[in-house]
Amino acid sequence: MESREDRSDSSPVSLDTLVALCKRRGFIFPGSEIYGGLAGTFDYGPLGLALKKNIEKLWWERFVDGRDDVFGIDSAILMNPRVWEASGHTTTFNDPLVTDVKTKKRYRADTILEDAGIDPAGMTLAEMSTLIAEKGIKSPDGNDFTDAQQFNLMFKTSVGSVEGGETAVYLRPETAQGMFVNFKNIIDAYHPKLPFGIAQIGRAFRNEIAPREFLFRVRELEIMEFEYFLRESEWQEKFEYWRAEMHAWFRELGFAENDIQEVEVGESDRAHYSKRTMDFFFKFSNGFKEIGGLAYRTDFDLQNHAEVSGQELSYLDPETNEKLVPHVLEPTFGLGRHVLAVLTKAYDTDMLGGEERVALRFPAKLAPVKAMVSPLLKNKPELVEKAKEVRKQLQKVHPAIAWDDNGNIGKRYRRQDEIGTPFCITVDFDTLGENPELLNTVTLRDRDTGEQVRLTVEEAAEKIRNAL
Repeated sequence: MESREDRSDSSPVSLDTLVALCKRRGFIFPGSEIYGGLAGTFDYGPLGLALKKNIEKLWWERFVDGRDDVFGIDSAILMNPRVWEASGHTTTFNDPLVTDVKTKKRYRADTILEDAGIDPAGMTLAEMSTLIAEKGIKSPDGNDFTDAQQFNLMFKTSVGSVEGGETAVYLRPETAQGMFVNFKNIIDAYHPKLPFGIAQIGRAFRNEIAPREFLFRVRELEIMEFEYFLRESEWQEKFEYWRAEMHAWFRELGFAENDIQEVEVGESDRAHYSKRTMDFFFKFSNGFKEIGGLAYRTDFDLQNHAEVSGQELSYLDPETNEKLVPHVLEPTFGLGRHVLAVLTKAYDTDMLGGEERVALRFPAKLAPVKAMVSPLLKNKPELVEKAKEVRKQLQKVHPAIAWDDNGNIGKRYRRQDEIGTPFCITVDFDTLGENPELLNTVTLRDRDTGEQVRLTVEEAAEKIRNAL
């Protein structure tokens, strides 16, 4: 039996180490890599996709399927351009841009200041420009910058088949507006009582000036969020309720209390629609970074869409006949950033069997692979046949049961540790009845401790089922 010596470091794994693991083990690849890539885009490999889908599934079960007051939708990415006029994105969805005067490369002014050790929070464009000049801050190529200017982050495209007759549209920069424009549809179809929510998981697109930090700042992202409609008088009470629910969600992902930091966003840094915003930061190796937020959007969106569309977007109380435009709380969760946070939290190194190993200690419900089945020797047909039979039985508990017969058993274990598989199950000659007392039993090895126990196939199935 392998013995384990805990040598894990309390500090999070470096981003470079995580990126290398994701590439090597098929979690996440650079987008369009054979053509040199495209900054701010990434492709999920089989394991990364499974991890992402597991997070989505858990989120949907908790916030949608597990509740009677939240309705799920999947809205279109392309929307009528007037949606973005009403929401304010055509005029306010901007980042401060500076340009290298010689190379013409573009950078975010606030990021340039942050890298120089200056907090840009609340600064105007003029103040940023002045500080960059006064401090003598140069571009990465050693050149001066232009003055800061606003840069709209929306991707613009067009629809239409007649040349010159195209209509300008945008790839949605957020998923929220899809829920606001479907408010009336949900009201008419389901007649919900206040408070209630509309939820979706979907892609959004932002023309980031300087994508960086792996999945953290990208041009194509996925968001899990919902708009929770309520009476204005309820917003403070419900804000605290959803604040607690978000912390409960982070605990469900396996995060400790000190992994999460709350940041109250000041008025000058809040989005144009927000009366109060609280961001939630996770402890990465390069400091605490945002992975979610809770915003009180007031009735800004519904009022604006009602005015621009000419449609009445109000709620009629069936008991009192009171008509009102609901206010909104918005819990938001960045899916890619969640994947990165879960990977960061799971990554660990220790000594096992006298050798250093890497293990991803995912909670079993998040692990891309739930268990691996292996014949002790792959050149013994009777072992292989029995192991395939065992795997088929375990896949009735969960389909994500892997097969590995490559190399010796120790190397198989290490590979599974590195991708976060909670259990490894080995079929040997005792399984076949060489020792009659152990007929139809298997060896089950625990990822975290390295301990191995002898169980019947039914007991192994129950062990996996209970872990999920």
